[in-house]
Amino acid sequence: MAEPGGPEDQKPQSDEARSAFAPPAGVGQPAAPSEDDSPTSEFALPAGVQPDPSQGGSASGSATGNFPHSDTLSSAFAPPRSSSAQSPPAFTPAQGIPMIRLTKEAPWQDRMRTMLRMPVTERPAAESVQRTDDSGPAVPRVLDLTLRIGELLLAGGEGAEDVEAAMFAVTRSYGLDRCEPTVTFTLLSISHQPSLVDDPVTASRTVRRRGTDYNRLAAVFRLIDDITAEDEEVSLEEAYRRLAEIRRNRHPFPGWALTAAAGLLAGAASVLVGGGFLVFFVAAAGAMLGDRLAWLCAGRGLPEFYQFTAAAMPPAALGVALTLTHWGDLRPSAVITGGLFALLPGRALVAGVQDGLTGYYITAAARLLEVMYFFIGIVVGVLVVIYLGLQLGAQLNPEERFVAHDEPVLQIVASMALSLAFAILLQQERSTVLAVTLNGGVAWIIYGAMARTGDISPVAATAVAAGLVGLFGQLFSRYRYTSSLPFITAAIGPLLPGSATYFGLLGVAQGELDRGLASLSTAVATALAIAIGVNLGSEISRLFMRVPGAVDGANRRAAKRTRGF
Repeated sequence: MAEPGGPEDQKPQSDEARSAFAPPAGVGQPAAPSEDDSPTSEFALPAGVQPDPSQGGSASGSATGNFPHSDTLSSAFAPPRSSSAQSPPAFTPAQGIPMIRLTKEAPWQDRMRTMLRMPVTERPAAESVQRTDDSGPAVPRVLDLTLRIGELLLAGGEGAEDVEAAMFAVTRSYGLDRCEPTVTFTLLSISHQPSLVDDPVTASRTVRRRGTDYNRLAAVFRLIDDITAEDEEVSLEEAYRRLAEIRRNRHPFPGWALTAAAGLLAGAASVLVGGGFLVFFVAAAGAMLGDRLAWLCAGRGLPEFYQFTAAAMPPAALGVALTLTHWGDLRPSAVITGGLFALLPGRALVAGVQDGLTGYYITAAARLLEVMYFFIGIVVGVLVVIYLGLQLGAQLNPEERFVAHDEPVLQIVASMALSLAFAILLQQERSTVLAVTLNGGVAWIIYGAMARTGDISPVAATAVAAGLVGLFGQLFSRYRYTSSLPFITAAIGPLLPGSATYFGLLGVAQGELDRGLASLSTAVATALAIAIGVNLGSEISRLFMRVPGAVDGANRRAAKRTRGF
């Protein structure tokens, strides 16, 4: 057998073994650390952890950060015998970004968002806050639980960044380090690599069914909050049991309440665009008929595209019928616009734009494509009815625009009723309905003050009002330690571009493409202003809410690609 140090041991070390301990060429060795220096190497054992005697370690070796020397083959990460260099500080990148200290007082959403932007080598070591057996956490079960939780969040409409943060929080709470969650529109995956020399364990799950149930979303957030809390002990069996209960939970509102809420939403929207008492009931009746027709299509297994098409036809048909019968001074445009308010996919639009702004471009593209299909379905349903009405001699007036009223109190009440109905349709918790109703009223007050009184562009006024909705929604969610969607989505209902959408479709149906496309462009611009305003308001709230323990106000890092580079 060759002696140690012979020709067999003279092979060059790899870059991975040299880079952490050997200085670059031309740089001298730093001074040797004194005995009083605290260990800074990320390979030193934490305080209070005893080394394994079978590995040749000792208590003194772990306390000083020095590795024992033996004749056995040492690890590639141990410093050479002749080296006295001190390893760089733990978790501090080379460019000098200060270390982010994450405390347990911060909400888990903020802590996990911060660490998701960090490279794997800079993340703090995972600290298990949940009970595991002596052999460590059951990796396959933890990954499966994480994927199931992420599936419920993504199916409920949560943004991709929040889904990744939730998955990351669950794995770290059960002691799994070096985990990388990945979220797309229909696929969730997570990879766990115990160390650089171990094979990674990867699991994935496909999201096939989606449903709007913010009550279930809030329950999942409570489960994650309990898992990440140190004073709560949630074993894997308990987490699986609670997750099964969440899946089987009863909706807070029955089916008849959802149908009535759709009618209330359409009626309140018709009042916002100039309708009166009779228009309110006609619009409500059309929306309820459309809702029942959509449920019938869903029960027959038709895709959502045809469900939206069918739901858009009854309100348009009632509006055309009012024009043909010349019944009083009712405004058919208000009836049709009210029905459109109940169908416009504002929730999916906000989620899609939010994913794009936070760097999840694949998920954002898929969400926006879904919004486009829903919108095309609505357009097809309304255009078919309007075209038939024009063939029958209906006199639909494209010059009948938004009528300004001197009854701001009535419109504020209508906007709050619209937000209330929207909250019921989203199956929100009953304790959140009042907050989102008030948030919707504030949004309409800001919009009316800017667009009506101040003669500011409606698109700009919509963006400012949506920004305040996002700001207040994020503050409400931080106060209750839950998702911000239940406090935001319903509150943007009064700002949706239902009127611009209707007049754009009417112009297209009457052959006036220039006027129709211009109105549709205004509707698209308004929708984007809502989505961007909501996201900007949320980001502003995070800007002013300091994470407890963060150094120099350090918070979530920006996306990796910035300024186009």
